[in-house]
Amino acid sequence: MTNYRAIADQVAEACIKAGRSPADVQLMAVTKTMPVHVIQQAIADGATLLGENRVQELAEKRPQLSLPLGGGVPQGTVGVHLIGHLQTNKAAKAVQHADMIQSVDSLKIAQEISKACVKQGKEMPVLVEVNIGRDPAKHGFFAEQVHEALHEMSALPGLQVRGMMTIPPIFDKKSETAQIFLQMHQLFVDMRGKKMDNISMGILSMGMSDDFDVAVAHGSTLVRVGSAIFGSRI
Repeated sequence: MTNYRAIADQVAEACIKAGRSPADVQLMAVTKTMPVHVIQQAIADGATLLGENRVQELAEKRPQLSLPLGGGVPQGTVGVHLIGHLQTNKAAKAVQHADMIQSVDSLKIAQEISKACVKQGKEMPVLVEVNIGRDPAKHGFFAEQVHEALHEMSALPGLQVRGMMTIPPIFDKKSETAQIFLQMHQLFVDMRGKKMDNISMGILSMGMSDDFDVAVAHGSTLVRVGSAIFGSRI
């Protein structure tokens, strides 16, 4: 049993409240630590996008879910994104198994993904991770580093930058979270307006179980929800 349908309805309600179309925001079911039979239930409930934190877990679950190897999602099938921090020595395996890597938090990992793409003959959609709240506990580029990072990534073969993602610091008040999401959306719009070659700013991934409504109100196009769908982690 999952709460996928209920959360999908809540995301749609948040969109309508914000004056947006529910079609503008994609719901990801974050399946880290979840057993395959539970993930299959979420898919049966309508989930079309899954998120895994660890490359090894993704590699193990993907064949059990009867999903083709990563590198693109045919229409009507389920996609799996890698959303956790990626170590350089796991880049090749991530390229093999993920449909998108959402956590490109350094030029070094971008370069390793590019090398793996060239070697495997693949194109890998990625999101650039931004530490918009300058949280020392989190990975990612600071806002002032993003433009130069995107310029560098635009020249890397096999890498397809499709947007940005962020995880805000933990705040006591939603108004503080909202301010961080507002800053992130402004950065997203600014980078999109620069129209850089080989860079497509179509996805802004922000918002999780506790704050997806705030993220939707401030321009998120993809929310990553785990515990609200599946309950406590195993």
